[in-house]
Amino acid sequence: MALILGIESSCDETAAAIVGSDRQILSHRLAGQESRHAPFGGVVPEIAARAHVEAIGPLVEAALADAGVRLDQVDAIAATAGPGLIGGVMVGLVTGKALALASGKPLVAVNHLEGHALSPRLSDPDLEFPYLLLLVSGGHCQLLLVEGVGRYRRLATTIDDAAGEAFDKTAKLLGLGFPGGPAVEEAAKAGDPWGVPLPRPLVGTAEPHFSFAGLKSAVLRARDAGTHSAVDIAASFQQAVVDCLLDRTRRALSTIEGAPTALVVAGGVAANRTIRAALEGLASEHGLRFVAPPLWLCTDNAAMIGWAGAERFAAGLTDPLDVAARPRWPLDPTAEKARGAGVKA
Repeated sequence: MALILGIESSCDETAAAIVGSDRQILSHRLAGQESRHAPFGGVVPEIAARAHVEAIGPLVEAALADAGVRLDQVDAIAATAGPGLIGGVMVGLVTGKALALASGKPLVAVNHLEGHALSPRLSDPDLEFPYLLLLVSGGHCQLLLVEGVGRYRRLATTIDDAAGEAFDKTAKLLGLGFPGGPAVEEAAKAGDPWGVPLPRPLVGTAEPHFSFAGLKSAVLRARDAGTHSAVDIAASFQQAVVDCLLDRTRRALSTIEGAPTALVVAGGVAANRTIRAALEGLASEHGLRFVAPPLWLCTDNAAMIGWAGAERFAAGLTDPLDVAARPRWPLDPTAEKARGAGVKA
């Protein structure tokens, strides 16, 4: 069994974990930054990077101690090398490089999106390739055919904003607090999901791409109209996102030759229970297994980075110590740019 030290610092969570190639999570330590960013209603990159610097050393030491292993007993160091807020990515990656150099262990530079993409295989040993993945988070909204470790075919992407970003902006507009995703989900429980007429961008179009910028604008107009409660807007917004995700995923399924082994969802927004339930229904509709990681594995964490590192290490995929941190890093670099997409897509 290989032991991997995983390090994650791509946004506002600093994390370290020891993960075995047998899928055991021997330890996991995480330091959040919610209180630092809450006054601003969103993540401030410079504040995040400084917080990573403060937290990362003690977290790595604690993760090793919790697992009862020394640094020289791990087989590889896996660190997020992008995409993400470049200051934070650099903190984690440089730490990983230093530990790899000091211990003589190989470095595995992990794409944060690959961490999410492979995380369902950490929690579900029966999940086989290829599977259709809806990767939905604060910075990304994509449909990918996961064909193997390092082999991803992008079927769709957002042409503007990600679903998670839309959740965060909606929470800020409605004064629901930070982080936005859980705040909107909680408020939606008390609201009417059909109480506010909101658009479903791109629903019904041939290409299975996503768009959420117009939905954010519609939320702003609904708030400013003063005729709807915050909980009704939150519930209607969440339902609109659900409808978009279902329609776009259904469309992507129709474009795949042969049946995938499962419909899988991962990423921070995958922690939303309403979205998970709707996707489970869609999977059943198509006779597919539905797989979603436990809620804590959906949000940013080091266990998924350690597991992605374990999968890559087993495939002989390690990296030199001069590997660069990357603010943008597509899983499928050969995918054509979506029509109408901005720089983020």
